[in-house]
Amino acid sequence: MIGPAAPVLVVCLCAQWCHVCEDYRSRFAQVQQSVLADFPQCRFLWLDVEDEADLLEPLDIENFPTLLITVAGAPFFFGTITPQSQTLARLVRATLQDPMLAPLADLSVQALTQRVVAWGTGPGFTID
Repeated sequence: MIGPAAPVLVVCLCAQWCHVCEDYRSRFAQVQQSVLADFPQCRFLWLDVEDEADLLEPLDIENFPTLLITVAGAPFFFGTITPQSQTLARLVRATLQDPMLAPLADLSVQALTQRVVAWGTGPGFTID
């Protein structure tokens, strides 16, 4: 289980032009409120892949929504999920509650995580 003081980022990588993302944004915000009740150390971020293309280089995000979950600056999940609230809530909670979960070893995802964590520490990046 993730320690209560470990900073957690839940980052949705989407595109403004994507209708699935547009619909998903409100669900993402709803899950944020639900998860924060139990895990106040979480921060939910919305990252537009078009606006932040340089941040994502060399990775190319082609499917939406794509999710990145980081804990204490390490990636624990990176991939496409179905755009349902329940899927997101289960994934975030399972990631935070699994005592055997290890960070992802993919170096490109680790590098992306470092860039996203640095980007996401500024004000104004939360979903709300």
